[in-house]
Amino acid sequence: MNLAEGVQIVSFGILAVMLIGTALTVVLSSSIVYSAFMLGGVFISMAGMYLLLNADFVAAAQVLVYVGAVNVLILFAIMLVNKRQDFAPFPSAGVRKVFTGIVSIGLFGLLSAMVLATPWAYSTTPVAGESSIVVIGEHFFTDFLLPFELASILLLIAMVGAIILARREYLPDQATPSTILTLPERPRELVSAGREPQD
Repeated sequence: MNLAEGVQIVSFGILAVMLIGTALTVVLSSSIVYSAFMLGGVFISMAGMYLLLNADFVAAAQVLVYVGAVNVLILFAIMLVNKRQDFAPFPSAGVRKVFTGIVSIGLFGLLSAMVLATPWAYSTTPVAGESSIVVIGEHFFTDFLLPFELASILLLIAMVGAIILARREYLPDQATPSTILTLPERPRELVSAGREPQD
């Protein structure tokens, strides 16, 4: 084992500990603000994992999209809502915990089976000097052009639907006259006399 492999192993260990620690803090923290901050740590740890895998574009997208947009949006939503209400226990909390445990164990089993069944050896040798951005761009516009365009259309539809749902409460049920937006007129005799109306 040379120096580069040792640095990669140590970096992977630090990122793995950081990822597991921040993920557990997200789940176990009683403060939702701290959970949102720790979620940013999870995203940054994942970006470091992508860098270790030589996926520089995916790492940059992880930081820009998830840390810079999604996590900041979650924090703004939490701080704007600022709902000060204690957690009230539900009557069926025990059943929900059992159901959540069963689903979590099932997902863990599926992921473990996928990890064990996946051949992790390199299938192709990477081209020297070729960036992952070039490879992703070539695949996006050759092999995966139709799914890429369909995904962009679906995202556009979702964005338009979110805007319509968000503005629905502001839309009036029936047409209201446009005189609502006009200022009330002063009586003509007061205007002609140059006097201001008194309350």
